[in-house]
Parts: sequence; structure tokens; C-alpha cells
Amino acid sequence: MPCGCPSTLIQTFVSPTACQQANEPVSQAGPASALCHWPVQIRLIPPTAPFLNHADLLVAADCTPVAYARFHQDFLKGKVVLMGCPKFDDVQAYVDKFAEIFHNNDIKSVTVLVMEVPCCQGLPVIVRKAMSLAGKEVPLAVTVVTTRGDIRNVM
Repeated sequence: MPCGCPSTLIQTFVSPTACQQANEPVSQAGPASALCHWPVQIRLIPPTAPFLNHADLLVAADCTPVAYARFHQDFLKGKVVLMGCPKFDDVQAYVDKFAEIFHNNDIKSVTVLVMEVPCCQGLPVIVRKAMSLAGKEVPLAVTVVTTRGDIRNVM
């Protein structure tokens, strides 16, 4: 991409095999990233990205992986993540983007992970509105994380 931002380059990652993991030096071993694609920001992901089709989506507010220590293990593993902030980003652009994603792809499920703060509560509303605009009903779960990193509730 000459003169383009490399953060927009669509990438899909393949998990290492059990044999490759077994050959990882112990001194370098640590929790593996569960991220399976790039980019992750809602604004940067095209609605036609190949990793979206037949995906279980994790729509995560930007603050959630910082507050919740087991983000990768408990939420990201096996899911395609889209991250953003309903307070600082363009809400209508999010609605439009998600409507296109739902229209163009066969989404299996959506988990919305938000913080307990009031500004985060718009994220599930955005996703529901986008589903409605796309004429799709996808199983939806909402999980709320406290500012201390605990799970407050699951809806």
C-alpha cells in the first residue's frame, strides 16, 4: 500500500499447531494472543473483510481489554473482534458500518462487551439498530465490566 496506512491492511492469523507450541522455549512462553485478524478498530474494518463471514463477533468498547485482565481467554478466543468507543467515535457511522456488516455477512452471534460507565451503554443500542436496519436477527449477548475489572452482569 504505497502512501497508505499499514493499519488498514487486512490480515488473518493462523494459530500455531500443538507441535509448534510445544517447541516454544519456556523462557519465552506466555499467554498466547487469541487475536485472529487485523485491523480491529470498527472504523478500519471493511464490511467485506473475509474474516467477518460466518463469524462470532465480539464488539468491545476500547476500555474493556484494559480493565478486564482475562480479555483474551474469556472473550476474544474464537471470535472476531471489532473495537471502538461510542463516546468519542461517530455513532451514526458505527450504525451504518454494522448494518453493512450484517447485510453482507452471515454473522453467527454477537457479544457486546462494555464498561459500566454510562457512555458505553450506547454500544449495544448501536448493534441492535444496525441489525434492524439490515433486517437480520443475530443472537446477541451483552456483558458489562466494572471499572475495577469485574464482570457486573451478562444480559
